[in-house]
Formats: sequence, C-alpha cells, structure tokens
Amino acid sequence: MNNSQHCTLADVADLEPGLREIRQHLHQHPELSNLEAETAKFVASKLLSLGYEVTTGIGGFGVVGTLKQGTGGRTIGIRADMDALPITEQSGVSYASKTEGVMHACGHDGHTAMLLGAAEQLSRTRHFSGTVHLIFQPAEEIGFNSGAQRMLADNLFERFPCDAIYGLHNHPGYPVGKIMFRHGAFLAACDTAKITVQGKGGHAARPQLAVDPILVASSLVMALQSVVSRNIDPNQTAVVTVGTLHAGHASNVIPDTAYMEITIRSFDAGVRKLLEERICSLVTSHAQGYGATAEIDYERGYPVLVNHKEETDFAIQVAQELIGEENVITDLAPISGSEDFAYYLQEKPGCFLRMGNGNTASLHHPAYDFNDQSLPFGVAYWTRLVERYLAE
Repeated sequence: MNNSQHCTLADVADLEPGLREIRQHLHQHPELSNLEAETAKFVASKLLSLGYEVTTGIGGFGVVGTLKQGTGGRTIGIRADMDALPITEQSGVSYASKTEGVMHACGHDGHTAMLLGAAEQLSRTRHFSGTVHLIFQPAEEIGFNSGAQRMLADNLFERFPCDAIYGLHNHPGYPVGKIMFRHGAFLAACDTAKITVQGKGGHAARPQLAVDPILVASSLVMALQSVVSRNIDPNQTAVVTVGTLHAGHASNVIPDTAYMEITIRSFDAGVRKLLEERICSLVTSHAQGYGATAEIDYERGYPVLVNHKEETDFAIQVAQELIGEENVITDLAPISGSEDFAYYLQEKPGCFLRMGNGNTASLHHPAYDFNDQSLPFGVAYWTRLVERYLAE
C-alpha cells in the first residue's frame, strides 16, 4: 500500500453533511455519566449499519465496534467519550439541548461523531490489513469510578486486544485544522479532599465559650497555599485549590462545623504522593492548633496522563502527512485538566492528542459548542492513523 492511498481531507468531504447531522442530533440529546443508554443505542445502530461487529454493555453503556480486514495481525484501538455534563445550555444554537440542565459542554458529541465518521470511511474503503476496535466510552466526566476504569474492569483489552490505543479531545482557543501533541506527562492527576472541621458551636457574642470552625477553616484556606509554594520543587507543577467552603446559617451563631472541598492537581507520581501527605498532615495539625478537629476524606481521581514516545511520534507523523507540519504542534504545554484516558495508557502504549476547536467558549461553559468545522479533520485523521498503523 503506497502513501497516496491513505485518507485525505478530500476523501471525506462528502461525509460532512451527515456528520453535522449526527453531531447535532447527539448535542440535542445529551446524557449524563452512566446514563448514556440512548447514545449507546444510537452508536451501536450506526456501527451495525456499517458492517461492524458490535458489542454493547461494556462497563455500563460502553460500545465497541470491530472491523477486520485482510490478513494482518496487528490491532489498534481508537476511543471517543460519549457523556455530557450537568450544565444548563446558553449557547443559543438552533440544535440546543432538549434536556433541561444537561448539555454537551465538553464536545463529547463531536468526539463521538468524528469516530462514527471514521467508522464509515474505514468501512467503505478498507485500506488496511488487521483489526480496528472503535471504543465508545461512557462516564468520562464523572471523576471517579469512570467509564475507562469500568470498561477495563470488564476486560476490555482481553476481549478486544489492542497493540496501541489513541484518543483525542477538542481544544478551544486553537484554530480548526491544528492538531497538538505532547510527549510524556500531558494531563494532570486530579484528586479531591473533602474536609469537615469540627468545632464547638455557641453564641456569636461569647466566642470564648466556643471553638469557631469558620475561623479554623478560613485560616486553613491560607495555610493550604503553602503546600505547593513551600513543599514542591519549583521546577514541578502542582495546584491546590479550595473550591467550596460552607459553614453557618446566622450572623449571631457560631456553628459546630465547617465543610471544605479541595481539588489537587499534579503531573508526577512522587509529587502527587507528597501533596497527599502534606495536605492530610497540615489539615489535622492546623485544626488541632485551634482546639478543633478535622476529618479528611481524600479521594484519588484520575492519574497523570502519560503519552508513550513511539506511539506519539507515529501520531505526529500521521498528522504532519495529513495537514502539513505547519499545522501540527508537537510540544503543547501540559494541561492541568484531567482525563480518564490515562487509565488506558497505563495498560497499553498509545497517545492522547488535542484538536483545535476555534475561537469558541471554553470547555464546561454554558455557551460552549463543538465546532462542526473540525469534524472532517477528526474523521480523516483517525482514518489515516488506522490505515498507516495497519498498513500491509
């Protein structure tokens, strides 16, 4: 198979109207994590109509479409996420969400549509020799016990062997037609600490008879800022952010408790461990210093997403072939967001990449909308990546 046979943007131009229809249908009918029943049915139906062997119910509502061609023994997996977010849409588009309080504010509708487009192109051309598994994953947004974890626990790679796995996410702020990569650690680990400060309530006019948990919690907010600045190597990256602080209900009452939630981000396993140790130690001792106590529920979320060198080099080469070196960024800065695709990369070699979404609202914003102009780029890229990986 020579290089001229591999997919180009021109090869998928005729698919674009149908891709827009699929994407906008998915946008109108969003489903939250672990509730993606109708989305999974829609995806499975499309794959079956294209001649794929389809397996449903993997790790919940996960769907895998398998296509074999020729005698090649290599296998590749491509993953798209399907779930939406509990956000009320304010995009103003004609195809806005029909489900109150739920919208595709992260572009998973676009990711799913692009992989379905690649499924169609691969099915009608079959310019490869080997096996491709198209993995449509639920529950990426949930933050713990995610779709990736559940699909892996359901023996995803034992049932659908993959020599390598690839995935992507759209990236607002970069032009459509740009594809971005990074070797090694790319997206952050994300952990959460839930803290209950236990004091002693009383009358606001007699604070000496109480132990004020609001004072403890407020002081703790400031003390936590020292965890990164005075414990983490300045050449490393870490973030500790207090996202919630709730206490009290009246101005003349000192409450018994205060409640806080913290998000913790890091790009290194050693830094991640140190952050947990220092936060737990600081919270406990700080509360005790005020005569209070603190209970900590420290939840480890998604791990650091680490791209593999050989697979990333290959993915970059394919992108450069498709859209030109000038449109490929090979050293995008690390992103402090997190992704459960990291679990796949702990099991199999692969690469997670970003694709420009244009000058749209940011991810997880009520005004966000996936840019349909990106659809043919995703379809052509996934198709060409499979063709090149499974070349005869």
